Amino acid sequence: MSENILTIKNVSKSFPKVIANKNVSFNIKKNTVHALLGENGAGKSTLVKILYGLLKSDEGEITFNNNPLKVQSPSEARKNKIGMVFQHFSLFDSLTVRENLILGIDQNMSFSNLQEKVNEISNRYKLPLDLDAPINTLSAGQKQRVEIVRILLQDPQLLIMDEPTSVLTPNEVKTLFETLLRLKNEGKSILYISHKLAEIREICDYLLLLLFEHIF
Repeated sequence: MSENILTIKNVSKSFPKVIANKNVSFNIKKNTVHALLGENGAGKSTLVKILYGLLKSDEGEITFNNNPLKVQSPSEARKNKIGMVFQHFSLFDSLTVRENLILGIDQNMSFSNLQEKVNEISNRYKLPLDLDAPINTLSAGQKQRVEIVRILLQDPQLLIMDEPTSVLTPNEVKTLFETLLRLKNEGKSILYISHKLAEIREICDYLLLLLFEHIF
């Protein structure tokens, strides 16, 4: 049995006049935090969007839990136990936390079941939420907390974090890191996208550097 949860081999993706990813290959080991580092335009977001079913690669192979991974949408990615928290939150500001959570779940779930599961996740990972609070009243850190809980409701094995600290205060960063380490210790794997070296040294076990050099 492989110790890797994810294997990417020679993945390439091109857009008009730009090669976003060229023959990218790496592994993510189980129960680790793996950094994906690179300047703006290096192809980090393109690569994770392929993993999350938002884009399709032109070439290459992806294996997840020893099985070929070919997802056509985020819902398929979530069914395969891959979750992603985006840098720019995908929440409905006019709705409450509860309503945003229920809309983000792929399976049918009652509000009472949602409350029970949210309480369990909030207590386990120290992610308190006010389910009745409107999204437009929350801070950036609180909104990110909603996004994380929404993904954890799907019980992912691989969690992708896209520039997660870009809008957080130092205290919120500390809380986020505590949550990520707790997830790792419980058997989750995390792909952490950032350009902040200090954070990567603190939270990550492995590092992959993508370079921006692929222009026609």
